Amino acid sequence: METAHRLARSLRVATSSLLRREEVVKPVAEPWRPLQEAVEHPPGQPDEEPSIDGARSSLPALRSAFFKNHLQEVSALLVPLLRDVDVLGDGEEARALRAHALQIAGSVLTQASQFGAAETALSRAADAAPDRLRAASVRTTWTWLLVRQGRLAEAREMATRWADEVEPRISRATTEELAAWGWLLLQVSAASLRDNRAGEAQDAMRLARSVAVMTGKELPRGDSRLATWGPVTVAYKNAERGIVLDRPDEVLKVADQLKAVGPAASTEFHRHRMDVARAHVMMRQYGEAVDVLSEVRAQAPEWLAEQRSARDVMAEVVQHRRTLTPGMRELADEVGVPM
Repeated sequence: METAHRLARSLRVATSSLLRREEVVKPVAEPWRPLQEAVEHPPGQPDEEPSIDGARSSLPALRSAFFKNHLQEVSALLVPLLRDVDVLGDGEEARALRAHALQIAGSVLTQASQFGAAETALSRAADAAPDRLRAASVRTTWTWLLVRQGRLAEAREMATRWADEVEPRISRATTEELAAWGWLLLQVSAASLRDNRAGEAQDAMRLARSVAVMTGKELPRGDSRLATWGPVTVAYKNAERGIVLDRPDEVLKVADQLKAVGPAASTEFHRHRMDVARAHVMMRQYGEAVDVLSEVRAQAPEWLAEQRSARDVMAEVVQHRRTLTPGMRELADEVGVPM
């Protein structure tokens, strides 16, 4: 994707015009097969009749594991829950529970690069969503999936359409309405930037910053949202531009400004730290990049193991370092870089 973007900038064309998506069905990785089957196949008859209260009582443990990036635990909790919510009917609360569980499934499967099952989960979540805020949250996750697949034009169009759909009347907007709108603006910016539409990306980011100022603080994850929202989240996403635009010094500058902010402040913390590691590699600061990856591994080892960017960073380290410490070798093995 980064190579395609550099070519697009040189040729002054949209990145998406240089990408051709191959419709290849890849086998599902074994750890994710039970979740994929729960998403894609009709449920069997449960041993006990599920209930709204029972499904609702499963959410705290599921959300806790999800926000701690314990992906295998999330998968194990989701499989029985998805089968339960599938047979709860079409009442508003049943639909909300189904949409929430399917959105989490779509997010986890996206992180695990199981894109086909992820899209099925998010399509079903969008269909089940009982209100605009839940639907907007699902589309936020879905546009991220599309960006991960290189479907940049589709991602930009979806995010733009839904940002227009949920744009609130500012004088009456609730914080949740602002958060839903702001996240979609961030997705417009992310997709546009990668599609070599720098002007559109800058306009969307500027507006997202304004929405964060209106919000006034970092909002915790809500019932509809799977992510925090506020000035810290926007700062992390703005720093990400430095990776796409080959300006690693800007990423490190933001990291220095926000060094007192820990992982509890924003759901985007670990993604930002991955950007910091990539920025160090871009500046040939390989030891510093490994230090950042080691920090992320200590906090979120399962999440790190699924990150393509972690493999890219360690591949650069292995290629350019004359000698590797035992810790570097262990890290390379954990993220899947052959030695």
